[in-house]
Amino acid sequence: MAKTITHFYPRFYESREGKIALLTMDNGEDYKKPTTFDQEALDSLNQALDAIQREPHVKGLVLTGKHYIFAAGADLTEIPFINTFEQGRAIGRFGHATFKRIMNLNFPTVAAINGAALGGGLEIALYCDYRTISRGVTAIAFPECFLGLVPGWGGTTLTPRLIGPERALELIIYNPLNQNRMINGVQAFEMGLADRLFDSAEFLDDSIRFLESIMDGSEQVERTPPDSSNLKPLLRKARDFVDGKVHGAAVAPYRALDLVEGAFSWEVEQGFAEEDKALGDLIKSRQCKASIYSFDLVQRRAKRPAGVPKVKPHKVTKVGIVGAGLMASQLAILFVQRYGVPLVMKDIKQKFVDKGIAYVHQELGRQVEKGRLSEAKARYLSTLVKGTLDWADFADCDFVIEAVFEEMEVKQQVFSEAEKVISETCVLATNTSSLSIAEMASNLKHPERVVGFHFFNPVAVLPLVEIIRGQATNDATLATAFALAKDLRKTGILVKDSPAFLVNRLLTKMLVDCLELVDEGAEFQLVDEAMLSLGLPMAPFELLGMVGLGVAAHVQETLNRAFGPQRFPVNANLKQLAEKAKPGIYVGEPPNRRLDPEVKNLWQKKGEKDFRKEEIVERVLTNLTREVDLMMQEGVVADTRDVDLAMIMGAGWPFFMGGITMYLDMAGYTPKVLQKVFFTF
Repeated sequence: MAKTITHFYPRFYESREGKIALLTMDNGEDYKKPTTFDQEALDSLNQALDAIQREPHVKGLVLTGKHYIFAAGADLTEIPFINTFEQGRAIGRFGHATFKRIMNLNFPTVAAINGAALGGGLEIALYCDYRTISRGVTAIAFPECFLGLVPGWGGTTLTPRLIGPERALELIIYNPLNQNRMINGVQAFEMGLADRLFDSAEFLDDSIRFLESIMDGSEQVERTPPDSSNLKPLLRKARDFVDGKVHGAAVAPYRALDLVEGAFSWEVEQGFAEEDKALGDLIKSRQCKASIYSFDLVQRRAKRPAGVPKVKPHKVTKVGIVGAGLMASQLAILFVQRYGVPLVMKDIKQKFVDKGIAYVHQELGRQVEKGRLSEAKARYLSTLVKGTLDWADFADCDFVIEAVFEEMEVKQQVFSEAEKVISETCVLATNTSSLSIAEMASNLKHPERVVGFHFFNPVAVLPLVEIIRGQATNDATLATAFALAKDLRKTGILVKDSPAFLVNRLLTKMLVDCLELVDEGAEFQLVDEAMLSLGLPMAPFELLGMVGLGVAAHVQETLNRAFGPQRFPVNANLKQLAEKAKPGIYVGEPPNRRLDPEVKNLWQKKGEKDFRKEEIVERVLTNLTREVDLMMQEGVVADTRDVDLAMIMGAGWPFFMGGITMYLDMAGYTPKVLQKVFFTF
């Protein structure tokens, strides 16, 4: 396959104020393949600038992108091949030197941001004297800290000087570490990134007219000098935020904080030099390599999942949800908002049904308040949702998913009742987190239409759906599940019908070891701190409280029956707390969270050994290494990349860990424990 190369195309336009150079960035592809920068692209920019400077009587320049895309920044596919400080620093220097040529032109320049501007794509705009932005732009961001890098082509130096420290920190630190959040064109204008906001219809014409007005002096751009008097407290707050997100395990955001601070004391040239050094250090780092691997998983493998049958899926025109508790209600709002077909919720008591329907209406109202839905759309969606106690209302459903209590007999009864009224092609899906799909379908007339469709909590946030093929599940059912996951904007991963499937099996394995460490004398808080030092999004015992002690104990028992007490022992202390309906290990909210005194009194320790954090991490990761290997031998998923994708998208593990298998390889656990590696480049 031929490499896609970005070119900078200069054209010249005779305006009423003189000749204007219109410089367009384009890689020859449609908007689905964003424009990126590599050495060849920067070479093209240099050649284009040479041509512009040779052209006589140029009075101004407009820089813009192809349809819907301004530019998406550096070509990340090159990063895995960069292994030295000098290579990384050279990339920074070349980018700075090339972009500075725009800054040094002796006539006014305007970046006309017509579409997505990410990373280096946003940075190149900062080298222009002025910026216009389209009201229709939906993606403006510096995602670098999310990817183990910093905005190193001027972003950390020029952005604070333009919009001040608070807004710069929002773009460079807070947004990328909040699931790579992006802003739109209106927000970018309000933030001060752009000088003018124009409608999409005549955006380029309006941008050219704006430049003409700058050239003739009829238009002035007034910018308030950024206030850095509160820089220190802003940096402290941002550092606390970074600590809470990555727990010291990722270098990039801390380096970015230093660069933002330096932007207010260094000359621009020194700021650029410090960015070069940061790129030299970070591009070769383990976290950056892992982040790029993770990014590739999410961008490529997630969109082309393995094992999807090549048959036509069933058309789904109505959805049924059995259950009206919290999980069922979350599923209802997801289906109605993203899929938009009639939906019926059923439970055994009217008060349960009413509560579930109320939750859906309440969430739609919140979407209106946040400006994500119009009132008219919310009213329409609310009319699609119906509550019932009668199975007959499921007769015309094409897809029914159960989210009832996690007991086999209960779920089998639900499916048995549903099968009496639904059509022969209606898919029966289960949201079970650990139970056998084959067993669940074993008493049905049509077990071939049963499939596992396991979401993760919170449903709105975590994008993974484990799609589990039972022994009898046919291709049409499986294809329908994958198609529906895609329509719901979720990532489906095919998982073998095995106890606790993938994510919960690994998280339970981690929890088993953490519980045993406490039994042997480690403090709960120490175990949590040790595991957070890896950069995990949530400490094990905090996660335990969110999942629920009863659910965790149930999954542990399921795995114990399947794989025996050596691999998955049932923790007696956890079982006792679950039987007493304890909500969690801790009480209170951060920063005042503390160990529940009753938990401390009830917990019967088997030893009093003092543990170091390193010992805790060593034991947990050693056993996780073995468990991943066993899962691959069992064929739980087709590829270790699916294990990593699942942990990123279903457990929220950070990009800079590279899921789990790459981390275990790069940290040396796989070679030491298994005498091999999971991942081969």
